[in-house]
Amino acid sequence: MSDLFETQTLQCDILIAGGGPAGVPAAIAAARAGSKVILCHDRPVLGGNASSEVRMHVVGANAGRQTETWFLEARETGIIEEIRLENAVRNPQRSPSMFDLILYEKCRAEANLQLFLNTSVIGAKVENNTITEAHAIRASTEDRFTIHARIYLDCTGDGTLGAAAGAEFVRGREAGETYGETLAPELADGKTLGSTLLFMARRHDRPMPFSAPPWARRFTRESFRNRAAFWSGSEQEYEYGYWWLEWGGQLDTIKDNEEIRDELLAILLGVWDFIKNEGEHGADHWALDWFGFLPGKRESRRFVGQHLLTEGDLMEARPFPDAIAYGGWPIDTHPPEGIDRPEEKPCVQTPVPFLFEIPLRSCVSKNITNLMFAGRNISATHIAFASTRVMATCALIGEGVGVAAAYAVRDHLSPQELAGNPEVMEQIRQHLLREDAFLIGATERSECDLARAARVSASSEQPEGPAINVLSGQNRSAQGERGVRPDRLIPGSHRWMSDPAQGLPAWLELRWDTPVTIGKLELTFDTGLSRYLTLTNSDAYHSRMIWGCQPETVKAFSVEIETEEGWREVERVTDNWRRRHSTTLSAGTTARALRIKVDETCGLDHARIVRVAVY
Repeated sequence: MSDLFETQTLQCDILIAGGGPAGVPAAIAAARAGSKVILCHDRPVLGGNASSEVRMHVVGANAGRQTETWFLEARETGIIEEIRLENAVRNPQRSPSMFDLILYEKCRAEANLQLFLNTSVIGAKVENNTITEAHAIRASTEDRFTIHARIYLDCTGDGTLGAAAGAEFVRGREAGETYGETLAPELADGKTLGSTLLFMARRHDRPMPFSAPPWARRFTRESFRNRAAFWSGSEQEYEYGYWWLEWGGQLDTIKDNEEIRDELLAILLGVWDFIKNEGEHGADHWALDWFGFLPGKRESRRFVGQHLLTEGDLMEARPFPDAIAYGGWPIDTHPPEGIDRPEEKPCVQTPVPFLFEIPLRSCVSKNITNLMFAGRNISATHIAFASTRVMATCALIGEGVGVAAAYAVRDHLSPQELAGNPEVMEQIRQHLLREDAFLIGATERSECDLARAARVSASSEQPEGPAINVLSGQNRSAQGERGVRPDRLIPGSHRWMSDPAQGLPAWLELRWDTPVTIGKLELTFDTGLSRYLTLTNSDAYHSRMIWGCQPETVKAFSVEIETEEGWREVERVTDNWRRRHSTTLSAGTTARALRIKVDETCGLDHARIVRVAVY
């Protein structure tokens, strides 16, 4: 029998397997940091559980931390904020497929990034505990790929690349006494969190019948005694499915995935049959519009890294010198059998007292020298994983690991050497801060930033938002209950806020004692990090957000410089919605002063700027 598949050999600095919530930011971050990146994803669209194939909304550290003011801002920034803001503006219809497109475009925009969709990384060659090549297959084009890289990054969720390379991993739940975890079960077992199929329904102008297939599950009201009371007749319950349609954690969520999918379909259609045909639930005019065939998987393998995150690390918010991300979602455990445990609550959420750190060492393999990982497969116990697994947290981990991998390539270091090199580790953390990341207790302090030598003034300012705040080196306020641990807090609003009584326009000025040569100006605007912002098909959840340009964001502004000839405008922007903006000036531009004039915001009655940097 002939083999139809042709083999291609590819070369890169970093191979990233998996284009989900961690893989996309990791690939973009590494590419922007100068590495040649190949991203292989086994599906036709990016995003994993956030994609149109699953449609779970992205959640993270701001769970339970939404406030009406800037006092506590937990929402993630960096690449995930770029994506959320763009989606809010370009996707007013809240289309899951439009979100797919935005992720695709983000990857396509990076010159250093090659994207291979429908391409599964299935194997690896290892010599002396080092991966020398990875093997991938793309059935749609009958191609095999042999990929040589210096660093291999597993963002597959299931840990496929790392497992193929022989990386140490665990699965299941540890006993409480193993790591002193009060939330862990008394006895260890191989069970995990289950998987879910979501659905979308739409209300019509006439009654819409539904007939379940014969293999659909049969449910009674008693089946849902600890689940959401959707029989209340609230229409908000029907447009978006139920995360607690969960099952399969008692099985192998990798090897038994097809069986789990089949049973989840039977569960989903059985639940809809109950809604439609078993009593008055206010659903006569509702009909299924979409339902998934790809299980949204929560848990499978977890790698063993240089550090194992535990319940204590999260609950005490322990500091790590190699922190590259943060989390804050509750420790969110579910019964592995899911809906087959009607006597149990579908989840038990234990809030973490503060935002907590995630160290790079939890993302570096203990026994494979050039393997890193990001996402739900990082080195954590089942209990710690129950918090770090959510997608916005995974995105932060991905960006942090992507930057770290690029620095390892640059300095010819193995990933295992990074955390033990304080100088390089500080460079990685400073890079992340310059890219609008938030690291607990850390401030950006670039020696190349000319703004730090300038006198800062403004047309007006509020007491809690003085002009000098644009040089604070931190991109948010994280004060108050469930914010940053008090002994590590850097208080303040960390932004300039003009006086609303004086209206707009308002200006912010940087002035130097002697003229400076300006090549680039970087601005960071306020985007309302105290609120939720994510694509969701749940109308109730969406109602808690502002969709479109965020009202705090500066919409129209100009940049002026003062030279020997006087003031001149170098840029004018009239329709900004992004959090970050950069202006490149012509070579050799010198100035005594620089002024940002804010003419309009997207809704607020005063100007806000978080950061100004000049290079």
